[in-house]
Amino acid sequence: MKSRKTLSAVFALRVMVSACMVGWMMPASAGLFDDEEARRAILDLRQRIEASSQATEQKLALESKRSTEENTQLRQALIELQNQLEAVRADVARLRGQNEQVARDVADIQRKQKDDAQALNDRLRKMEPSRITWDGREFLVDPSEKRDFDLAMAAFRKGDFANAEVLFVDFMNRNPQSGYRPSALFWLGNAQYATKDYKDALANFRSLVAQTPDHMRVPEAMLAIANCQVEVKDVKGARKTLEDLVATHPGTEAAAAAKERLARLK
Repeated sequence: MKSRKTLSAVFALRVMVSACMVGWMMPASAGLFDDEEARRAILDLRQRIEASSQATEQKLALESKRSTEENTQLRQALIELQNQLEAVRADVARLRGQNEQVARDVADIQRKQKDDAQALNDRLRKMEPSRITWDGREFLVDPSEKRDFDLAMAAFRKGDFANAEVLFVDFMNRNPQSGYRPSALFWLGNAQYATKDYKDALANFRSLVAQTPDHMRVPEAMLAIANCQVEVKDVKGARKTLEDLVATHPGTEAAAAAKERLARLK
């Protein structure tokens, strides 16, 4: 390895020496000419390199400018797109809010319509006749008719017999064909009996018996007639009424009470 390095060095030295000898042997004019040509070549090469460098720099500058402009345009386009997306999102949110409000409004309207319809049906139902059963009889009554009869009955049940008498009389005057009429006559007679108005009570009990002889209150009405007759000192009439009660309505509680009353009258 060492011998090889040495040989290389020797060879290089010989080449240098040869070159020096050749240069020394060449004429001086030839050396000057070669230097001038070399300088011109170098200058020309330098100019070409500078021109190429300038062209490259200009090209790079143009490319950089174009790239910058394109990036700017792209950035602006992205910003505009982002703004458009935000605007769309805002519109969607606004529309969603409007839809939700519309849905709530529609629900409120539907609920109000349903409530109004129900209220109207309730009012109409209150105005329409209804079928009821009272004292064993089934019949139709108007809402106002039922209300007035119930008010009169409520007064009687509270023991306000004077007011009950007024309410029953008013009821029958305004509802002469009412299915409640036999019952109203019965309870009116009882209210009058309680206030010791035996004459009017007797008349109303007799009207009940005469007008609706098959009514379930007739046995009680006949017993009440006998009681009124006793109060007005018509014992003979009372006895006759009680005997008729036992004969026409045997087996009833009123007939049993009539038998006991007959025994006391004797």
